[in-house]
Amino acid sequence: MRTYNLNSTVSEFVLLGFPMHWPLNILFFLALLIIFMLTLMGNLILIALVFTRPQLRTPMYFFLCNLSILEILLIAFITPKMLENLLSDDKTISFWGCMTQCYFYFFLGTTEFALIAIMSFDRYIAICHPFHYAIIMNDYVCGLLALVCWLGGILLPLFAMNLLFRMSFCGPNVIDHFFCDYAPLVLLACTEDKFPLTLEIILADIVEAISFVFTLASYLYIITTILRIPSTSGRQKAFSTCTSHITVASIFYGSTVFLYCLPIQRRSPNVQKAVALLVVVVTPSLNPFIYSLRNEKVKNALRDFVRKKIFAH
Repeated sequence: MRTYNLNSTVSEFVLLGFPMHWPLNILFFLALLIIFMLTLMGNLILIALVFTRPQLRTPMYFFLCNLSILEILLIAFITPKMLENLLSDDKTISFWGCMTQCYFYFFLGTTEFALIAIMSFDRYIAICHPFHYAIIMNDYVCGLLALVCWLGGILLPLFAMNLLFRMSFCGPNVIDHFFCDYAPLVLLACTEDKFPLTLEIILADIVEAISFVFTLASYLYIITTILRIPSTSGRQKAFSTCTSHITVASIFYGSTVFLYCLPIQRRSPNVQKAVALLVVVVTPSLNPFIYSLRNEKVKNALRDFVRKKIFAH
């Protein structure tokens, strides 16, 4: 008895990935493996620091910890299969494996949009309402905001995924991508109904627009408040608390605008894969380093952690 969609004759898909000759795919494999390991190590260290260093037990680092967990899950669901396909002639993925990968990418992407917006709200409260910050961003509120981000990410893709699952796949089963993204799967379906593709674009546009507008509005208020600070050193100190988040948000919004806010007909497959690689593989590896290299609190906590754990004996 089959365990996949009964309307489909396809039991597996083929991920083309990045077709290249033997020496190049070994180099690409090694580069991806190094990035994968750095991403895991960087985000795990950041999570450990947040949990163990008292000076990092603040709302900003709580949300950053959530972001690191999200990045670890993202690379865990996509990168291992990509690494396997680079060394194997068999580039297949099961029907259920493909659907699971597609759902988790959709869910984690939605959650990241929400977290980026919430982190900008945290910076807005910290700079524009500093005397009320501890009252507004208390443990209960922070936990509730994080829960809303994760639940929203889990629930929002369910309807679109249900539509995708009900579609019939009877061949071809070759996906010109390195993971099971939603749009390429819809285009493979043996049906004229492309409503799920339209739905994906609408949902992506809505989620990104709300997140972007919320983040932009927060930073407009932040910039207005910073400009009112009389001293140059005061302005620099206030702005320095936002630079890491601005950098991460700029990379994230810039790449995802191309991926999901342009019509599918205008997306070049090769450029699409290159930008997706930036979102799925490169950006998760940059986040912990951006936040640590540009943040004295994190650097001090890391030095303290290393001094106590490594040089204790």
